[in-house]
Amino acid sequence: MNSFAPTPVTSSVASSWPFQKVLIANRGEIAVRIIRACRDLGLTSIAVYSDADRSALHVRMADEAYHIGPSQASQSYLHIPKIIEVAKYAGAEAIHPGYGFLSENADFVDACTAAGLIFVGPSAEAQRAMGEKTAARRTAQAAGVPIVPGAMTDEGDDTAFAQTAEQLGYPVLLKAAAGGGGKGIRFVRDPKDLLSSLRTARSEARSAFGDGRVYMEKAVSPARHIEVQFIADTHGNVVHLGERECSIQRRHQKLIE
Repeated sequence: MNSFAPTPVTSSVASSWPFQKVLIANRGEIAVRIIRACRDLGLTSIAVYSDADRSALHVRMADEAYHIGPSQASQSYLHIPKIIEVAKYAGAEAIHPGYGFLSENADFVDACTAAGLIFVGPSAEAQRAMGEKTAARRTAQAAGVPIVPGAMTDEGDDTAFAQTAEQLGYPVLLKAAAGGGGKGIRFVRDPKDLLSSLRTARSEARSAFGDGRVYMEKAVSPARHIEVQFIADTHGNVVHLGERECSIQRRHQKLIE
């Protein structure tokens, strides 16, 4: 049996969706999962790929696939005009961002809306409030939610970072402001490692998200990673998914939830 075979879907179920053709603005494991979900729901999937991903599994699995540029993410998976151009050319009605890349970029949501495409994810307003990590900290503070001590400084202000680290006390965490998926994070235990870790975090953040801004938090160690996740729709319905124990990680990415 073909392990990629779709689950049969009645035409009435498929036609109940506000769109029938979805472009997946991502690659790898998450793109494969979205393609499988599209098959289960009777939707047409459109993959995009860079030079490095021509033979990737998500390209072979999708109903359609389009080249979007060089291997560098900044010129392919992070290139908003190109992704919108391909979506319109392919006749997509919706774009699913997956995680990482443009998934938490409010400007991308605005670009989708302007192009008449449905963005499968939070609104631009929600993205601006919670997608960028320092904005999320401010939103939490305004709501009275306790947050870990930390600070945002200008991207190139190394002196301010060093001073902030001394005030917070080591160890500290460096985090990409526009980050996600564990990228752009560095755990710093010793002051002598701060500047090199800062350069690495900025470079990784710029490559992965097109934004090299990094902020700092006091590292909580030892600690457990507990989440409560929510799903909400455009009609105001909100459902929580209970607690999740996410402490088993590798390179700041969860292995088990």
